Amino acid sequence: MSSLRTCARAAIRIQKLTSVIYTGERGIKRWVAPTLRVINKRKAKLGPQPEPRRSNFLDWNYNAEIFAFNKRLSENFDVELLQQAFTHRSYVAQEEQKQREVGIENPELSIKDNTDLIVEGKCLTSEIVERYLRQALPRLPEEGILKLKDYLLSEEIVAKVSVQIGTKDIILSEDHPVRQETLVNTFFALVAALARSNDVVHTSFFVRDFLIATLSDKEILSIWTPSHPFQTLDAILNREKRGSADFRLTAQTGVNTILAAYQVAVYSDQQFLGIGTGETVQVAKNIAALDALQRMFGIADFSRPIPFNLTVDVSSQRTENLPLTKWCTENLKHTVGG
Repeated sequence: MSSLRTCARAAIRIQKLTSVIYTGERGIKRWVAPTLRVINKRKAKLGPQPEPRRSNFLDWNYNAEIFAFNKRLSENFDVELLQQAFTHRSYVAQEEQKQREVGIENPELSIKDNTDLIVEGKCLTSEIVERYLRQALPRLPEEGILKLKDYLLSEEIVAKVSVQIGTKDIILSEDHPVRQETLVNTFFALVAALARSNDVVHTSFFVRDFLIATLSDKEILSIWTPSHPFQTLDAILNREKRGSADFRLTAQTGVNTILAAYQVAVYSDQQFLGIGTGETVQVAKNIAALDALQRMFGIADFSRPIPFNLTVDVSSQRTENLPLTKWCTENLKHTVGG
């Protein structure tokens, strides 16, 4: 009986507890969707609109943007050089024309354009990239180094990096939207401005972190591939006084079907060099030869990735990598870093 009474008291107490009621509430008001539909219809009637200039906004403050750009990159640019790096000749010419239109015959502006900085920065960037690639990839032939340099200094890559570091809205130029060529020239001008503000070694860190680091998600073979892998492999083996490449079919499946696959391995003096798979034996041999060359050049899938923590000394003696016509293990030992 006592246990029944205890249960009854507990039930009564539970009933007396205040229940918490959760009421649903709309996160988006009912007027939002109809309003957005009307806005979209009006935009469709207007058609494509030109991209607005950021400098035309009411809250635009150029000096604040320059200061923020300097701090955002954690760099120590000289403010005058930084402003000069963003000022293109077309902007100066435009300002001079505005003064002529209001009656000033010989306009004199205290604005320096970045023409000299562009030339200086382009040469310095090219030198830093070339030396860094040779130091990071000492086994890669010189032809591959030059191809990688051309890729990094291409207009598309440099313009993309320039936009990513936030130069697009700060550039002072006549053209709008800003052309790729202007973005590229601005990046080169920034490199020269940083070199004048600090030193070349510090500038190499800037180029390394923002430009050379774009190679982190690229395969080197997608940028540079030896044109004749069979002949190149045989020539290297001949210079090393080893037997010619011996291709052997190691596996095959789906023969005489549209899903055929062949695996070919390449050997020299009974030593394994590389392996490749393809839809035909010839394609598999070609991939096997490329795989062998990748292993020799240190750019295979399992090789150590490109280091992005090296320091480049532009003032040091310039040493080129071995070209394909001279590449062999013995010659590699005599090169710097081999």
